[in-house]
Amino acid sequence: MMKRVKRALALLMALAILGGGFAAAKFFGVFCMGNYGLPAAERENTMLRGKTVLFLGSSVTYGACAFGKSFVDDLAEIYGVNAVKEAVSGTTLADLNGSSYVARLKKLDPALRADAFVCQLSTNDASKNVPLGAVAAGFAKEDFDTSTVAGAIEYIIAYAKETWGCPVVFYTQARYDSAAYAEMVELLYAVREKWGITVIDLWNDDAVNGITPEARRRYMADAIHPTRAGYRAWWLPVFAEALQNIFV
Repeated sequence: MMKRVKRALALLMALAILGGGFAAAKFFGVFCMGNYGLPAAERENTMLRGKTVLFLGSSVTYGACAFGKSFVDDLAEIYGVNAVKEAVSGTTLADLNGSSYVARLKKLDPALRADAFVCQLSTNDASKNVPLGAVAAGFAKEDFDTSTVAGAIEYIIAYAKETWGCPVVFYTQARYDSAAYAEMVELLYAVREKWGITVIDLWNDDAVNGITPEARRRYMADAIHPTRAGYRAWWLPVFAEALQNIFV
């Protein structure tokens, strides 16, 4: 099995180099061993089956380094979640352009009977030095400066609660080297205090971040993006448990 995987990787690498697409192939996870040789998934029968969950995010939610398959797709395949994934790589929470989280939020069908809404705390806001902002005093959508991280987060929460009336969940990235993102995580807790949202905090989860170097090489394509194995074996159990706790 592993010999076939290695031969396939060698062929893909040669094709990528010949086609001038080495950088793109690397980003999409073509050369990551964690994207190959996964065992067949066994279905889980839990209270998540049949739940409609909306997911808003960027490359990590999309599965950019895992052939477009993330934990969202695993929740659908294994746990029977009716997952609606609105994810575009490279986008920010803050409303800087037409592809921002705030802008794309409005593409989700307001008529959906959603059981939960899950939003990624984007690493792109940190890498693009988007102003952090501060938690506002009010709760109305017009109270929030969506050009800042804080304002965008609060707008998304207010819109989701008003539109779907379901629990709102934000999840963080697993820990990587970013002081700016650490500040965003701290801000998210201040937002949670105000709004009572659920936070799936991979950033501060010692079990998540305490994996061995060998596991990290298999589970991560780079400092931020998981592989297929990373999503399924590393992140999926955390998300499945956290989402089940919402419906208890």
